[in-house]
Amino acid sequence: MRVATTGSDIASHGSEPEYDDKAIRFLEAMWGKGYLSPGGPQEVDRIVFHLDFAGRHVLDIGCGTGGITLYLASAKPLAQITGFDVEEPVIEVAKTRANAKGLADKAKFVQAAPGKLPFTDHSMDIVFSKDALIHVHDKEAVFADIFRILKPGGHFAASDWLTSHDREPSEAMKHYLAAEGLSFGMASSARYESAMKRAGFVDVSTVNRNPWYREVARGELERLKGPLYDEVSKAVGEDYVKSNIRTWTAMQTVLDSGEHCPTHLFGRKP
Repeated sequence: MRVATTGSDIASHGSEPEYDDKAIRFLEAMWGKGYLSPGGPQEVDRIVFHLDFAGRHVLDIGCGTGGITLYLASAKPLAQITGFDVEEPVIEVAKTRANAKGLADKAKFVQAAPGKLPFTDHSMDIVFSKDALIHVHDKEAVFADIFRILKPGGHFAASDWLTSHDREPSEAMKHYLAAEGLSFGMASSARYESAMKRAGFVDVSTVNRNPWYREVARGELERLKGPLYDEVSKAVGEDYVKSNIRTWTAMQTVLDSGEHCPTHLFGRKP
């Protein structure tokens, strides 16, 4: 799932979707229907455990096929949640699922080209994102835009794929990024925190989730090589599965080294 971006990132729009139907089928086989990143509702709850959703207006940036958006719509006493993504295939799936669950009035989905986020100033109480801001190279610009959208007193809570440093990636990380083949703009927690503070956020904090996902990913790789192999091959083709086994293997190396750091991110607009 990709999100609105700024600057040179806009040029990438118009290319083939990174999350097409085949990618959706594969990732949902790995992580569950509606989820294009790991952890399911349990990991979502770990990110938002401290937030009061009662009567709130919520934005889910990089919502993908809407699994998290619809989970929050059904599980939290929020007034309205909007899922946003720049890719049309995932948004169409999300809309269909919202209708099927009877949540279309409470959960809206918006698709727009990369650029300034298409929401008015001070319009959201909570901005959430799950493993999507990695696709934005300009962290400073995207956090300034999120800050603009939040109401005073509003909260930002997210997770994202980070790296342990902002130096030249290791050869192992370069190998992993090439295997992924996605528009990743990885950065460290220090850069994320700096970008958030520069935008005006207070109470900024991060939690490194590498120890958790390092072991989860190891299990995913074993499932993909074994119990899931035939089932997923039927859905997306054997070559696609073999390619992702190579990707997961490369990812495991940088997870084990600590260079790849799934991380929770928190901040508040004064």
